[in-house]
Amino acid sequence: MKAIALAILAGALFAVGLVVSGMTTPRTITAFLDVTGDWDPTLAFVMAGAIGVHAPLAWLARRRERPLFDTRFYVPDGRRIDAPLVGGSILFGIGWGLSGYCPGPALVSLRAGAIEVIVFMGTVISGTLVTVALRRRG
Repeated sequence: MKAIALAILAGALFAVGLVVSGMTTPRTITAFLDVTGDWDPTLAFVMAGAIGVHAPLAWLARRRERPLFDTRFYVPDGRRIDAPLVGGSILFGIGWGLSGYCPGPALVSLRAGAIEVIVFMGTVISGTLVTVALRRRG
């Protein structure tokens, strides 16, 4: 139960951080990507702040034998750069650049009910379902 409560608290804190930093506003993202026009460096500052908080905590966590609420750490062991990874990265980048959303901020933005967010999340879910189906076939 403590693990679930902590996960909810962490998710809520992440959502609040996204809202406060303006990352749920697509204009903030697209303005960051518009380096030849009306460039807005806000995203760079948010990322630097996130790294500044995460890096020391990750360093401390790696020194532990196991996480607080589980028996082991779940760290990806794959280091291969393959076609699905590159293709997924390209699709993510295109979707992010065109819409100004990535999945986390889009989930937070669903509360507003804007059609753009609903369409974006529909494409994310559709892409996930297609990927799962293709992996099962292959």
